[in-house]
Amino acid sequence: MACVRAYLGELNVARLDPIEALSELLQGEQERVARLWAKRLRAEIYEVDIPGKDLRAPLRRLVSEMARLLKDRGEDAVRLWPEVARSHGADRYTQNFEPEDLTREFKALEEVLLHVYARHHGGLIEPEVAGLIAELVWEGDAAAQASYARILKTEEVRFREAAVMESVLNHVDVGILLAEVDGTVSFATPPVSRLMGVPMRAVVGGRAVNTLAPVLTQVNARHLAGEPFKVADMPFVRALKEQGPVRGVMMVVERPGGDEVTLEMSATPVWEEEGELAGAIQTFTDRTESANKTKALESAYGELRRLQGRLLQRTRQQALGQLAGGAAHALNNFLNVLRLRITLLQREYKPEHLEALDRTVQQIGELVARLQEFNVQRTEERPTDVNVDQTVRESLELARGELEQRAHPVYVELDLNNPGTVRADAAFFRELVVNLMLASRDRMEEGGHLRLTTRADGPGWLTLRIQDEGPRFAPEELSHLFDPLRRDPGAPQLSLYLAVARAQVQRWGGELKAENSPTGTGAAFVVRLPRVQAKVAPEAVNPSAVGETPSAAAAPRRFQQTRRVLVVDDDLDNARMMAEVLGEEGYEVQVAHDPTVALGMWDRRRFDAALLDAVMPEMSGWELARELRERSPQVLLAIVTGMDVRGQNRANLALVDAVFRKPIDVGALDDFLAQAEGGSGGENGRGSEQTPVPSEPEHDHPR
Repeated sequence: MACVRAYLGELNVARLDPIEALSELLQGEQERVARLWAKRLRAEIYEVDIPGKDLRAPLRRLVSEMARLLKDRGEDAVRLWPEVARSHGADRYTQNFEPEDLTREFKALEEVLLHVYARHHGGLIEPEVAGLIAELVWEGDAAAQASYARILKTEEVRFREAAVMESVLNHVDVGILLAEVDGTVSFATPPVSRLMGVPMRAVVGGRAVNTLAPVLTQVNARHLAGEPFKVADMPFVRALKEQGPVRGVMMVVERPGGDEVTLEMSATPVWEEEGELAGAIQTFTDRTESANKTKALESAYGELRRLQGRLLQRTRQQALGQLAGGAAHALNNFLNVLRLRITLLQREYKPEHLEALDRTVQQIGELVARLQEFNVQRTEERPTDVNVDQTVRESLELARGELEQRAHPVYVELDLNNPGTVRADAAFFRELVVNLMLASRDRMEEGGHLRLTTRADGPGWLTLRIQDEGPRFAPEELSHLFDPLRRDPGAPQLSLYLAVARAQVQRWGGELKAENSPTGTGAAFVVRLPRVQAKVAPEAVNPSAVGETPSAAAAPRRFQQTRRVLVVDDDLDNARMMAEVLGEEGYEVQVAHDPTVALGMWDRRRFDAALLDAVMPEMSGWELARELRERSPQVLLAIVTGMDVRGQNRANLALVDAVFRKPIDVGALDDFLAQAEGGSGGENGRGSEQTPVPSEPEHDHPR
């Protein structure tokens, strides 16, 4: 019995102190708890519109106070922390929280504390700790609920129904709605009911978050772009929150009769003599006719987009053939849109007309830029070793129908002599051969024969010759054949294509020319390209030649918790939005729109991670990753791209820790950036959702 008592005594001595255990956890995990709490709360009560949009700040303060009280006051923390939560309940009342929202908020805190504690203790939670967490959380909830109820009972109604000029308001076409400072709709004129297609009792008499939400669902309210219209989008709700006027908000509703109505709404806050906010007044105006005119303009934009889509789906020669006409058609569409917008602006001034004019001018500039860049190399080109004879046979199979199924067919004779391989993009090379055959066919209106010949041209070159039986080129025609600005009838299409094709062949290190047959009639297109030399055996390859060393490839990097992030993107909107999203997640973000600027920022301060756009004008994201990796071998690097990465070699892929495709998955990005030392995964324990660098090039397609 003495032994048993001694053993029980030892157990009692070793008994866990829940206060100390929870305090130790919060000392190191305050920021994580606040961040996860904010995420879970946002998912639970997303419809609550919080002034200032800072959901995490009050939660961070509560967690900090809990940690301080547990550390300094021990067991008294259970009694003192509810007093901290009491003021939190008063604040949430001003932020349009409902009592059940408060309960969900504290329940989310309990779940987060249990989750973080279990993660730090191998998935185990001692009963004493679980009991302490529950006691702290629900004592805090009770205190917050009491404070909330006290304010609710003493709140005075500052806005009442007014009968002044009611007879006038009932007969005007503009609907008027009055809302009190707490969001309660206290008055609405009959036109509001008529325009919305719902009875007055469905709108008046309750807080907007409770009464308007089902009304908006009933009438299928939506924005002009089609997204559902929420209570938070109502102008009076925004005016109360921002304490300023909100104008020109458009909403489409379906009335019971089946007709759609487009409403324009504006709201202005109302102030008392003492300077306190008393409520807001909102107007409703029928803008269905104007909306129909806008749809006509959007239809013109849609026609342009469909034209561009058709051009992209055709072969390169067909696109070039319609380039001049398509550009003129597109410019005429833009000019038509400009004229219609100017007409509307002359009738009624609206800021959106000026914004639409500005967008149209930008689109015209983009169209001109696309025409100027038509001869620029496509970034998706992936050079490989291409067997010329095999490519010629494949091209003939693709073009045979176009050549032979005509009133005057053209037949092809092959004279292939196995000259070897060239370094080129296989698809582009095949397209080049097809289009040169079709160009030669167009020179033989009465049909005939094409002769395709491949030969070795010395030790380092090979030649592909496409000989036709058409008329010979005149000397002046040969001198201007590759000039895209020729004015001859029928010339722009062929010359523009040949100019682009010559530039393509030159990028592969070769040349494209046209010449007359040395004997008899006919002419030929001649492609001359450098041959691929025999490859060095794999054992002789020096690893350092591709930017890698065996030791560097074998040693895994270890990461510290990520806080400071550098976003590098030449697209201003993309960079700003990325920085805003990451900032909301708690990261300290800096933005650079130029790789040179990014390198300067990197040298001036320490960053934990960098997100790099793959395609930038002066330096690609892969080249920038190589520079950053040399400066900071252990830092987290990721490429963010809307393109296919299958063309990247293993040396480039080894430079970064992940590749994220646009549109980006913010959750996966957060998990990637939040991984702790050793790369064990994100805070939510979802390491499997992180986007890793592929061991083989990816096989998905760009957006």
